[in-house]
Amino acid sequence: QTDLSIWKDTANGTSVEEFILLGFPGTWQFRVSFVVLFALMYTLTVIGNASIIALVWRSSNLHSPMYFFLCNLSFLEIWYTTGVVPKAIGVMLGTSPTISFSACILQLFFLLSLGSTECFLLSVMAYDRYLAICYPLRYCSLMNRVLSVRLALSSWLGGFLAISLLAFLTSRLTFCGPDVINHFLCDIDSCLALSCSDTWPVELATFLISIIVVVASCVVTLVSYMYIISSILRIQSAHGRKKAFSTCSAHLSVVTIWYGSTIFLYVKPSAQNSLDVNKIVNTFNTVVTPLLNPFIYTLRNKEVKLALGRAFRK
Repeated sequence: QTDLSIWKDTANGTSVEEFILLGFPGTWQFRVSFVVLFALMYTLTVIGNASIIALVWRSSNLHSPMYFFLCNLSFLEIWYTTGVVPKAIGVMLGTSPTISFSACILQLFFLLSLGSTECFLLSVMAYDRYLAICYPLRYCSLMNRVLSVRLALSSWLGGFLAISLLAFLTSRLTFCGPDVINHFLCDIDSCLALSCSDTWPVELATFLISIIVVVASCVVTLVSYMYIISSILRIQSAHGRKKAFSTCSAHLSVVTIWYGSTIFLYVKPSAQNSLDVNKIVNTFNTVVTPLLNPFIYTLRNKEVKLALGRAFRK
């Protein structure tokens, strides 16, 4: 009867109903220090990105496509880190070390969809800067409000639709045990490492979707910046070159940080990378990067700093 029960559960692909998240194993003091660090970074991330949204909303001089896309990015970062940090804190404190199979798939879908959306948004922001610098006189007519809304909406829809197939294929995998995930979140590599069924279709889908989402958006971004840099170098005055580069330097910094970690995590033909290394890179990708974005845009952007100064004076 036991064998028959196991066979039925395995046939349904639900022999493991929940997973145990390992988090960062170590002493209690070590885990508490991580909890404090994660909580502090999460608080600063939410406050920083929410402040950018409120600042753009209140400042009429920031009502442009560039800052509209920045608001979308800040809104995304809030939810991206929210999908990770609260659960990670529960795992490290030991209050909620387990996660159900359905919640695991939902977290995986949510995080990968938001990550894909960020790739598309960053490429759209690069295209916006390309139009602003290469076609300054026609920029307002080329990047109007309707087009900017359509590009932002397409980024969100494209990001979630791209991951739908991958999440569906992952949900069909069979898990017979062990049920311990060496991570503080459910990611695709951890799920593939624990599956006792054929993971080749999921690995192939992951690789192809990564090529389409990450590499394609990265190419659009790189091509846009090739034209941007070429246009900046043709500007005669040093002041003009400095002013033109300052409008895109913050975005370029975010792009470099984001694509560097994302390509390492997902653009690979197999999921056999070290899970410990993935854990470290995922920490940077899901916790550190969302914190850096608002500070990079405020410290490197003159218009945002002026608007922030006016807001504090009021």
